Amino acid sequence: MKIALTGASGLAGFNTARAARARNHEVHAFYHSRQPELPGLELHQIDLSEPENVVGPLLEIFPDVIIHAAAVSSPADCDADPARAEKLNVALPRRLAQVAHHLGCRLIHLSTDMVFDGQQGTPYRSTDLPIPMGLYGQLKLLAEREVLEHGVDEATVLRIPILTGNSPSGNRSVHEKLFHAWAAGKRPTLYTDEIRQPLSAANLGELLVELCERRNLHGIFHWAGNETVTRYEMGRRILERFGLPEDLIEPVTCDDASRPTDLRFELAPLVGKLKTVPLSYEFQLDEMLVPADCRDWYEQASGRSAAPVRLKKGVDF
Repeated sequence: MKIALTGASGLAGFNTARAARARNHEVHAFYHSRQPELPGLELHQIDLSEPENVVGPLLEIFPDVIIHAAAVSSPADCDADPARAEKLNVALPRRLAQVAHHLGCRLIHLSTDMVFDGQQGTPYRSTDLPIPMGLYGQLKLLAEREVLEHGVDEATVLRIPILTGNSPSGNRSVHEKLFHAWAAGKRPTLYTDEIRQPLSAANLGELLVELCERRNLHGIFHWAGNETVTRYEMGRRILERFGLPEDLIEPVTCDDASRPTDLRFELAPLVGKLKTVPLSYEFQLDEMLVPADCRDWYEQASGRSAAPVRLKKGVDF
């Protein structure tokens, strides 16, 4: 299968590229500045903030599936530059959906749990009414509607929560950001009253590849891990996993009414339909590695040796 993948150097995109190459799919990896270091990729350096830039390469590649994993994924970055965020988070997926429909190929678009306001009190189903609280969630909801309108029967929207795992840059996932804060002498504050359902980026990659292979699944779906935790609990268990003292993080309650509090997902109907299964947070902790540029700090702080990067046979060598 020929897969065109945007955001290939990001946390979600890179792990998807690994999963696709492990299953011997042809992967055309679109990236902006950081080239993904993974054997067997067909590389395309493109500035996706101008959506028309992607059209020519896609028409030439003629993919079977487009996986759209590129986005301005930080709410703060969206607020800081709304115009750029609108281009990447709305205009780009709209254009991808139009091209996918023209080519007759699948489009799998990544969205977010932050299209909801977190006030429901029960896990969100894919059919529940979205009520985004901030600009990031609003833009991602607009993108969902554009993708489903222009992609017609070829489009799938997959909403995902906060991602865990190891990124090519070493600074994109939850534990990587915490490590960089600790190495800089900071003590991050983490909310004790915000509930999340973290998802392994590697597990997401495997699911996306399976969705590529299942042409009958269209519409909106939810995917996450199978364990819900508070943000503080996430951080505390990361400290425990790496043998670091608990006082490196500060537990606080959230007094910002614009932040969603409870973003649990109902994972039906994907669970049971696919071979990929959601992972516990404990399993996700085992996947985490100390970022390369934090290893000296970690060895001094913990008295342990930083674990080397684990290579995957058939993908990395």
